[in-house]
Amino acid sequence: MKTPRKQTSTYGFAAASKLVQSRIRTASETRGFAETRLLTHWEEIVGPSVAQIARPVKIGYGREGFGATLTVLTTGAQAPMLEMQKDQIRDKVNACYGYRAISRVRVTQTAPTGFSDGQVAFGHKAKATPAPPSPELTAAATAVVGPVKNDELRLALEALATNVLRKQSS
Repeated sequence: MKTPRKQTSTYGFAAASKLVQSRIRTASETRGFAETRLLTHWEEIVGPSVAQIARPVKIGYGREGFGATLTVLTTGAQAPMLEMQKDQIRDKVNACYGYRAISRVRVTQTAPTGFSDGQVAFGHKAKATPAPPSPELTAAATAVVGPVKNDELRLALEALATNVLRKQSS
């Protein structure tokens, strides 16, 4: 008795993720990452603020077997901020694994583009430059600070008034 063949809508094509899944798993396992989700979903796991300044590099297992050490790569300027968040990072990564797999988080520092292993450019959001104030706002700010005699003080107060009026109008 033959079992009927399952009908698929892919017409013999496989999803791209299935084609590279074994290679990704092999590459991540050489670094100690048994769970590839930690690498592929890093931003979702630790949050955008941490993911913007740090990348997971390696998971090392000690001889004693009392949990692993997650090594995280960051720039030198961000290391103190990341150092204070190590406990939260460990808890979020352990939540990804579903058990207490990571017992320590080690922070390593490098240049912004990294060296041999960590050649990762850490993304930093560019500060948005505000649009120039409208002529009406500038005129209103000038009218408010007109009686001030000191030029430097008047210019500083005019800039302040322009910013306050811009915030109120938006």
